[in-house]
Amino acid sequence: MATRLAPQLPPETRAAFQEDGVVVLRGLFTDWIEPLREGTARNMAEPSPMHRNYTKGGARFFGDYCNWAAIPEFRSFVLDSPAAEIARQLMGSHKARIFHEHLLVKESGADIPTPWHHDGPYYCVDGQQTVSLWLPLDPVPREICLESVAGSHLWGKLFRPRRFDGSAYDHDNDALVEMPDISANRDDYRIMGWDLDLGDCIAFNFMTVHGAPGNMTAGSRRAFSTRWFGEDVVYADRGGTTSPPYPHLTGKLKTGDPLPEDEFPVVAG
Repeated sequence: MATRLAPQLPPETRAAFQEDGVVVLRGLFTDWIEPLREGTARNMAEPSPMHRNYTKGGARFFGDYCNWAAIPEFRSFVLDSPAAEIARQLMGSHKARIFHEHLLVKESGADIPTPWHHDGPYYCVDGQQTVSLWLPLDPVPREICLESVAGSHLWGKLFRPRRFDGSAYDHDNDALVEMPDISANRDDYRIMGWDLDLGDCIAFNFMTVHGAPGNMTAGSRRAFSTRWFGEDVVYADRGGTTSPPYPHLTGKLKTGDPLPEDEFPVVAG
């Protein structure tokens, strides 16, 4: 399959991603902001059965995922934008496969934070070659930007997945440990975040610990993420519900099995 048009990322950017588990990429998706805004409006007007409303009586905090094949603007981004090739370079992989997309919208006044977590224990996949591209569709000042703990993808820990309301997933896995109180001990960590203009994005490994404040600014914070993996990633039975859920794979696949390409296609490589 032909690779998508994308810049060759500098060696220092690729090295920083491997070392820190997170980098900022500037101005690579400017032309895709308006189409993705249109797709976001379509998604919010007609959410999927898996959408979530995290609002607690205040401004809207909306989430939805696994709609990229059904929403034309999302599908075009996945298949036609530079995202897959950028993901492939960051992962150091020969291929980039799409796992899913995730839309999160915090409207002005949505003061619910996204708690500190890493995505790996939520997912039915496991491997080193992973990356999420977190692309805001509005300018994001540093104070409401997604934050990541540099180097946390190398801690070798699996933190217990929790819902945004704080309740834990029912996972039968003795390897899971509780997330430390990062907010109360920020000086103990190298926490990275940025002011983001339109077209900028943050790339982070599935195992990188991250979170985000509530949105008390005057505008919305719409963020469109795409999740990618490379050739070393395999199926993982997490011992309970995953997010996104793939119940049709439970029992059909066992830990270590390759993932089906018809569901998670190769987009670059």
